[in-house]
Amino acid sequence: LLVIIGIALGIGAYLIVFSFGRKSDEQSNYEATKTEANVNNTEVQKTNQVANNEQTENTENERSDTQVENEKENGEQVQPEQPAHVPVETEISSFSTKIVTKDASRQKNIGITCNSLNETIVEPGETFSFCNTVGQATTAKGYEKADIFDANGNKKKGLGGGNCQVSSTLYNAVLNVPSLKVTERHPHSNKVPYIQSGKDAAVAYGSYDFKFVNNSGYRIKILATASEVDVLIRIISLA
Repeated sequence: LLVIIGIALGIGAYLIVFSFGRKSDEQSNYEATKTEANVNNTEVQKTNQVANNEQTENTENERSDTQVENEKENGEQVQPEQPAHVPVETEISSFSTKIVTKDASRQKNIGITCNSLNETIVEPGETFSFCNTVGQATTAKGYEKADIFDANGNKKKGLGGGNCQVSSTLYNAVLNVPSLKVTERHPHSNKVPYIQSGKDAAVAYGSYDFKFVNNSGYRIKILATASEVDVLIRIISLA
């Protein structure tokens, strides 16, 4: 009886071990199959991505080639984009005049006028007008009354007194550039202290103006500044 029981226990143990080993083999085979499937899916995704990239590149190339062909058929010359031209600024003239009269209102007027004139661009062939550029002297712009000369040479107070020193300074700077042709200029009715006789340029909005034509063939820029001691005009070429 003991022998029979021992044989039965041995057979049971064998069946248990055999069953466990079979399950382990099946689990290993399943994991191996799953890993292989994941690898295959990754490779397929990589292949599809490469194909998509190649298709996109080919489409862009086809569009570019088609655009070039269309431009050729229309007689258009394909040119590469050129960088924007940056003009070279060169000072071609400058002139300054001393401020003799230290009247505060006159100083203020000169400053306002210089600010209006500063950075003015004159194109090739264009006629520059001082009055059109600076505009009329008004209290709304901040101008005050200062000494001016009337048509008879009498000194009196008027809005924008001092503007003529700015226009006279510009006139002399223009005279230094042969390609800038003066087309309008008026002398004062009396001598002014800041410039020698014959070198002044009187201005009065609506009656007297200072004008010149830019015959230089390039753009010019006018720079105007004022301090407590002088008025400075610089003419810059933009070539």
